[in-house]
Amino acid sequence: MGVLNPTGYKKKRLNQNYNNSQIMQEDYSWCPSTVRNILKNDIYIGNVTQGKRRVKSYKVHKVEQVPEDEWITVENMHEPIVDKELFEKAQGMRKVDTRVQNSGNLSMWAGILRCSDCGRAMHKKYCKNKSGTVYEYYICGTYRKKSNKLCTKHTLKVEELEKAVLEAIKLHIELLVDTEKLLEQINKLDTKKLANENMENIKQAKEKEIEKLNNLKRCLYEDWKNGYITKEEYLEYKHKYEQDTEKIKEIISNLDKQKEKQEEMINGNSLWIENFKAHKNITELDRDITIELIDYIEVHENKRITIHFKFMNELNKILEYIEKEET
Repeated sequence: MGVLNPTGYKKKRLNQNYNNSQIMQEDYSWCPSTVRNILKNDIYIGNVTQGKRRVKSYKVHKVEQVPEDEWITVENMHEPIVDKELFEKAQGMRKVDTRVQNSGNLSMWAGILRCSDCGRAMHKKYCKNKSGTVYEYYICGTYRKKSNKLCTKHTLKVEELEKAVLEAIKLHIELLVDTEKLLEQINKLDTKKLANENMENIKQAKEKEIEKLNNLKRCLYEDWKNGYITKEEYLEYKHKYEQDTEKIKEIISNLDKQKEKQEEMINGNSLWIENFKAHKNITELDRDITIELIDYIEVHENKRITIHFKFMNELNKILEYIEKEET
C-alpha cells in the first residue's frame, strides 16, 4: 500500500540518520510483530494503559512483564484514531485461526468451523469423484488427526456449506427488516411516549432528592459549627447523606443508559444492524462477510449446521423489548 514502516518514516519523513540492523533494508517492509502490536494497542481508541512492566524489587533490578489483568487503563484520554467498534472487530479477527494451507491461500472458513461434538476445528480436504470433478469438503480435525474412535467424520461439502450460510444470512436480513418495522410502529405508540415521560419524571424526582440531601449536608455543617451536634454525629450523618447521594446518582445513570439503549434499538443505530443492512442484496459469500457477521459455525454429524451470529444477544434484547411493548 506504499506505507512507510517506522524505520523508513524516520529516514524519509523525519530525515533522521537512523538504521535498524535487525530488519531488512526495505522502507516498506513491515515486520509481522509490529503489525500485531499496532492491532492490539488500545491507544488508538483514546486509551492510555500503564503498568505493563515493573522492576522485580529494589534489590533485583530486573524488569519483568506484568500480567494483563493487572495493567492500569484509563479510557478517553485523547482523541481516538479509530472507533471502538472497528477496534473490537480487529480483536475478534485476531483470535481467529488463520493458518493457511500449503497452497498459501486463506480459506473463507478458516477458524470459523467447529465440530459440534468435540469442538475441534474442521479440516479442509479435496476429493475427486468418478467423473473426475474435484470438490472440497470439511472433516472433523479430531477424526482426521487423532483417532476415529474419539470422534466421527462430520463431513460437509463446501458447496453445501456456502449455500446454507447464504440462505441463513438472507433470512436474518429479512427478520431484521421486519423487526425494524415493528420498532417503528412501537415508536409511534402512546405507550412508548408515556414510558419515556415516566422515565424522565423518575429522573427529575431523583435529582430533587440529591438537591435535598445537599441542603441537609449544608444545614448539618451549620448545626455542628453552632454546637447543636457533636463532630462524631456530624461525620456519621454526612457519611450517610453521601452514600444516599451516590446510590441515587447510580439510579440516574442506569436510567440514562436504559433510555440510550432503548433509543439505539428503536432508531436502528447499532453497528450490527448496519452491517447486516449493508448486505441486503447479497448473492455470494466472501471472507470479509463471514468474519463480519459470524462468530463460529458448528458442524453436526448429519450435515446440519448451527450458525452463531455475532449479533444474537442484541437481537434477542430487541425481540424481548418488542414482546414487552406489544403486551
